[in-house]
Amino acid sequence: MTAELRLLIECCRCNFAGAAQHHLKSLPAEIDWARFHRLVRFHRVQGLAWNALEPLADLIPTSIREALADDAREQLAANLQIALESARLLGAFRTAGVPLLFVKGLTVGALVYRNPLLKTGWDIDVLVPADRLSEAAHMLRAQGYRLVLPTAEAQLDRWHRTHKDSLWRRTEPDVHVELHPRLVDNASILPGIGIRSPTQDVEVVPGVILPTLARDELFAYLCVHGASSAWFRLKWISDSAGLANGMATGSLEALYRRSQQLGAARAAGQALLLADALFGTLDGSSLREELASDRGTAWLASAALAQLTASSEPTARTLGTWRIHATQLLLRPGLRFKAGELVRQVREMIG
Repeated sequence: MTAELRLLIECCRCNFAGAAQHHLKSLPAEIDWARFHRLVRFHRVQGLAWNALEPLADLIPTSIREALADDAREQLAANLQIALESARLLGAFRTAGVPLLFVKGLTVGALVYRNPLLKTGWDIDVLVPADRLSEAAHMLRAQGYRLVLPTAEAQLDRWHRTHKDSLWRRTEPDVHVELHPRLVDNASILPGIGIRSPTQDVEVVPGVILPTLARDELFAYLCVHGASSAWFRLKWISDSAGLANGMATGSLEALYRRSQQLGAARAAGQALLLADALFGTLDGSSLREELASDRGTAWLASAALAQLTASSEPTARTLGTWRIHATQLLLRPGLRFKAGELVRQVREMIG
């Protein structure tokens, strides 16, 4: 792990809510600031990085300091727009009587970080009932959105048989929405989490309150979401570690047990071991030894750490996504799951 990545991890930690405030007291002398800035952008933690570094800005080269500040300001403006658009969508869906939950994005930011607007995001992820997908699509069209992926609306129902979300875009303002009739691609993962799961309301900016999954369900979902990409970006594990940050040992262990009841399987153990390697999440917890003793979970955590420290897009490397596909096969023990997941991956690749 490079000095630049270690500093970036500390920047994320500085922003965690729910525990004693943590500050950077100094900056390592050996930092390659150009490399650090590339890492910030790759891991999509621009707002978190600058918020932590700003008190020490005089120690950062001028060009990098200005670039970090500019990136953070752009993300802040984008998040404000996303917050306003989320409120508008919520109002429209409630008026039409179509249930709507917001997942990831600003709602996670409000629960995990001291300032939710620091979390990098470019879209709005919404969950709707699967049996009301057509109504939800109609609602988005009525709100000025057009379907981007799949490319034709006639393909929407077929698309969602093998894909958990479709992508929609509105150009004025420029906002993307990912529409989810379900949260995961493989139905055997998280079978108990959906639109009718327990929820909580989260204030993302003053006056804008959005519904999202309750804490236990949200943690399980974030673990599976990160596992689906083998955690190659720091922002995903930072979210999960931040949600667990400051929890008493007993509460953290209860959170893990509940994730198993909800169907997160090895994704939760992978997330906790990775968070522990980066943030010390399992300090003082017997979970560290328990999770590491499972060979499958330990391999998943090791594979995720390798992905995260590679600091380049998996698709930019020859056979770079093989590890992601391989880890997905191990998220639940048993040959039946592996066979089913392999079939799902093949179906997704051929459309």
